[in-house]
Amino acid sequence: MRERAIVSGALVAAALVTGAVAHAASKRGAASVAVDAQVAALRRSALESDLALQLVTGLTTEIGPRPAGSPALQRAGEWASAAMQRLGLENVHTEPVVVPHWERGEGSGAIVAPWPQPMVLTALGGSVGTPEEGITADVVGFPTLEALQAAAPEQVRGRIVFLDRRMQRTRDEHGYAEDVGIRRDGPAVAGKLGARAVLIRSVATGPQRVAHTGMTRYGDAAPIPAAALAVQDADILARELASGQPVRFRLRLTARTLPDTDAVDVLGEVRGATRPDEIVLLGAHLDSWDLGTGAIDDGAGCAIVMAAAKLIAALPRRPDRTVRVVLFANEEFGLSGAHAYAKAHEAELPRHVLAVEADLGADPVWMMRGNASPAGIAFLRAVQRDLAPLGIEWRDERGAGGADLSPLVAAHVPVADLFQDASRYFDYHHSADDTLDKVDPKGLAQNVAAHAVLAWRAATSDVVLGPAPDVKR
Repeated sequence: MRERAIVSGALVAAALVTGAVAHAASKRGAASVAVDAQVAALRRSALESDLALQLVTGLTTEIGPRPAGSPALQRAGEWASAAMQRLGLENVHTEPVVVPHWERGEGSGAIVAPWPQPMVLTALGGSVGTPEEGITADVVGFPTLEALQAAAPEQVRGRIVFLDRRMQRTRDEHGYAEDVGIRRDGPAVAGKLGARAVLIRSVATGPQRVAHTGMTRYGDAAPIPAAALAVQDADILARELASGQPVRFRLRLTARTLPDTDAVDVLGEVRGATRPDEIVLLGAHLDSWDLGTGAIDDGAGCAIVMAAAKLIAALPRRPDRTVRVVLFANEEFGLSGAHAYAKAHEAELPRHVLAVEADLGADPVWMMRGNASPAGIAFLRAVQRDLAPLGIEWRDERGAGGADLSPLVAAHVPVADLFQDASRYFDYHHSADDTLDKVDPKGLAQNVAAHAVLAWRAATSDVVLGPAPDVKR
């Protein structure tokens, strides 16, 4: 991918403004004027730049889907390293991560009685396969995970369990948070009750007839085959069950788990001028599921944080603290990269002054919240005023950080959440429809502006934002 010119006219203007402000730096209040000028220039340059779109286009075109354990994820690490170097980031390097390796294989399913119909489905991440001939059994339905947990074993034993909870569309992701338990825990609960397999309604909101995958975990339960039905196919199955007649289903999956393999976290920095050992971290995850090309989950996030760092590096003034970009390996299948980073950087975690993760697509940021010390929260509320021209409001609730930040949150690293509008994100999330055409260029640029301004303000401040209080997950 050939890099286009990065420095826009707005950055040239920023240099002129910054020079004028620096000349008056001895005057009272000049420092705040300089910050305001830099922030305004950074917002403008981000909104005018198509760098992030170039980056996500390159990643999804040149690499495509990047599931944990695959050769594609290894190539993605090489791609990201080369991209950061072209962008002029410093200290670009990789750090080793061991990741699981699961292959989806083939999947098919059909209602065989009372009214035969083929079904659109896909295996859940980590599922075991069926016997070669598949599984044919009666279906028993439950509206929630809690209803399944309350079931007697004789209701479930020898049957295929169908978990039929319908996800609600929300601007934030609380609809997903409320429903993801059927995917994450349903197969383990059903397996302990003696089920032969599990079908779930996809944890999704989209009108497209595609199935949405995602990780399941068995814990100490005997693993059983598990698959997600497209929303429309879940409707069909639900209607047949509602008829009161016995419903039989045939399921065949060839999923398998292979030995763990090697991958990398990819890091690059804009080194701080006066306090380079203090870190402002911008994170995203480099891996994706295998069904689509991982454009919104999380190619967009990778592009956002890399582009934000590049625009900060292009400013006339270098930040005082270091801005570090981390592209984590294997968020989708167990946070391997996040845990490896936290372990490798354990000694410097107290010097991580703020961490931010981009992992909710590419639609505009509309809300900000944080988890930090009282002084840190006051600082983040002040930063929100710099983000208000982008349409971003403050929400007075505790931030949680993204999934890859969870080991840092446990270490009391302050975090800020820049919540993207998730209204349509779960139409495409974890499905074959996660492709580049779902990325809105204007929304992507607004994300870059938000992340760049927040990182710049944190990296040029002397405010101590931590330690952050505990967060319940």
